[in-house]
Amino acid sequence: MKKPGFNDLNGKTCVITGGGGAIGSSLALYLAEAGMKIAILDINSRRTVEVADQITGEMKGVALGVETNVLDKESLLQAKRKINKDLGKIDFLINAAGGNSPKGTTEAEFLESVSEEDLQKSIYGLDIEGFRWVFDLNLSGTLLPTMVFTRDMLEQGKGAVVNFSSMSALRSLTRVGAYSAAKAAVTNLTEWLAVHLAKKNIRVNAVAPGFFVGDQNRFLLFDEKTGELSARGKKIIANTPMNRFGNYNEIHGSIAFLLSEMAGFITGVTLPIDGGFNVYSGV
Repeated sequence: MKKPGFNDLNGKTCVITGGGGAIGSSLALYLAEAGMKIAILDINSRRTVEVADQITGEMKGVALGVETNVLDKESLLQAKRKINKDLGKIDFLINAAGGNSPKGTTEAEFLESVSEEDLQKSIYGLDIEGFRWVFDLNLSGTLLPTMVFTRDMLEQGKGAVVNFSSMSALRSLTRVGAYSAAKAAVTNLTEWLAVHLAKKNIRVNAVAPGFFVGDQNRFLLFDEKTGELSARGKKIIANTPMNRFGNYNEIHGSIAFLLSEMAGFITGVTLPIDGGFNVYSGV
C-alpha cells in the first residue's frame, strides 16, 4: 500500500503558464519542493529566469524558465520543444496565466441614472478592446496551452490539467464583467475538456480562488492614496466567513491534490478556495 501524500509527483514534469506571476511562481516553488521538474512559462522573461534560478540554486531542484506568449501557438510550440529537450515529456499542466484590467472593468457597480457621466462609468462606457483583451487572455490563454502541452499526455496515456477559474465565475460580482465572463467560460471549458479527454485518461479540473491580493485586483481592493481597504474590499471581507483575504500558499495543496493520483477519479470539478465566500448568503 502506498503511503498517503504527493509522492507520485516526484520526478514528474509540470508546465506552469503565468509562472512568473505571484500565484504561479509560488506554485512553482511549492511543487519543486515535492520533487517535480518545473517549466516556468511567462511573457516576462526576467521573471521566468528568476523563478527558475531560485529553484535550481538555493532549492537544488530542476527547473526551466521559458519566455512564452500563451496567445501565440507558435510561441507555445517552441516552448514545448525546449521543455521536451531539457526536462523530458510533460506530465502535468497548470494554466495559471490570466488576469484582469481596469479597461475591462466598469467604474460603477450599478447604473443608477442615465446621465452621460453615469453612463460612461457603466457598461455603456466600457472599452470593448479592453473587454476583448481580458476575455482572450483568460480563455484563449487556457485553451491554447492545453492544445499544445497535453500532446505528451496523449502519448503517455495519462496526465492532468488544472485551470484557474475564479470566484467571479461562480458568483455574480459587480464591475468585473469581462473577467467574470472569461472565467465562467474557463469553468465551462474545464468541464467540456474533462469529458472530451476522459477516455485518454487525462483529467481536467480547475480551482476557483476567492479573494487573494495581487497586481490584477489591488486597484479594486485598496484605496490607492491611503492604502486602506476600499469600500469594495471591506464588503468582500464582510462577506467572507473567515474574515480575511487568502494567502497564496493556501492554494498549493489543493492543486497538488488535483494533480496527484489521490484525485485519480476526479475530473471536471471546479474547486472553490475562498474562505467560505461562495456559500455565505450574508445572513
